[in-house]
Amino acid sequence: MQAAITAHATHPDARMALALAAAQADAQRAARPGGFTPTLGLLYLSDRYAAQAEALLDDARGRWPGVHWAGGVGVGVMASGVEYFDEPALVLMLLDLPAAQFSLFNGRQPLDAARADTALVHADPATPELEELITELAERTGAGYLFGGLAASRSRNLHIADGVFEGGLSGVAFAAGVPLLSRVTQGCQPAGPTRRVTAAERNLVLALDGQPALPLLLADLGVDLEHPQQAMAALRATLAGLSDADDAMLSRGGQFGADTRVRHLIGIDPARQGVAIADVVQPGQQLAFCRRDVAAARRDLVRICAEIRDELEADAPVPALPGAAPATPQGEAPGRRIAAAVYVSCSGRGGPHFGGPSAEAQIVQHALGDVPLVGFFAGGEIARHHVYGYTGVLTVFTAD
Repeated sequence: MQAAITAHATHPDARMALALAAAQADAQRAARPGGFTPTLGLLYLSDRYAAQAEALLDDARGRWPGVHWAGGVGVGVMASGVEYFDEPALVLMLLDLPAAQFSLFNGRQPLDAARADTALVHADPATPELEELITELAERTGAGYLFGGLAASRSRNLHIADGVFEGGLSGVAFAAGVPLLSRVTQGCQPAGPTRRVTAAERNLVLALDGQPALPLLLADLGVDLEHPQQAMAALRATLAGLSDADDAMLSRGGQFGADTRVRHLIGIDPARQGVAIADVVQPGQQLAFCRRDVAAARRDLVRICAEIRDELEADAPVPALPGAAPATPQGEAPGRRIAAAVYVSCSGRGGPHFGGPSAEAQIVQHALGDVPLVGFFAGGEIARHHVYGYTGVLTVFTAD
């Protein structure tokens, strides 16, 4: 696979934005000395363009015949080093994957499990039993690994897979021959210790490590219900990190690991000394109360980029013996190179959360390099067989 072609544009008129992006893409394609024949396109739209999604997809098909299209809508979109947040914009990527190495799936065309090792997934967050559907989909892939995100829109929660869909999920399945690396970056810091859930009823956590849950939460936050205004302010700023019984809760530096899903607190039950969170909780799971933390989010984002670069460089060829021909062309970095990257970030993150316009995208660009990248700001992030919140999911496709 060659390095992907990416383009992006903002304009009050959606069709004009696509025309501007197409001009960028076609100029890059013309500059490829060996030619470039795209087969797969990714198209992410800000929700300001949701009403024009079908027209934009038709336009893209007309401009690049034979290309299959996937993507979705978010409250913001991004390309390498730039974010368009809460404004009319689109980003696109063209890839030249062999047709046998990918297949699209949607509500009318089920996933072909025989050709699916991993999958890029986009979904409508209002879909009933969505997490169960995602788990089932992951089980039908060879590697059991999904990546992607939930549409985020103030109008239509759309996703694209050779058509525009509302409800359900869709995406692109990749064969085992498509090399990729994927990492989850967290955006929250624990506010207290990790504890084991010992009593729960659906989404109400009643006991942690055998003790009533609510007093432990209040102790972690340093507040009490005798001062309700202070307590309510602290509770509104608090979330819950949840992991399965045998998963790694924390990573280096005391930050949440990739197995932890962050969920909102949705209420307390003083009578039963319980804490309600936005997920079904099972006894045996691990839980830690947490807060969003910009500094921790920055560190963790840089960390996953460094891990990806280190893994690529670890695949460098063994140094040749003296006098032998060099293993790589002069001046070219050894190991695998990044041909394309997809980054899905929570709509609660983005540049403003990281300190300025396009700040998150620029952190990725600085840490990973100026690689072809597109992505969007989602209503939930998908990695493995889980739906996350307040995270980023970075996936890179590599080429030798």
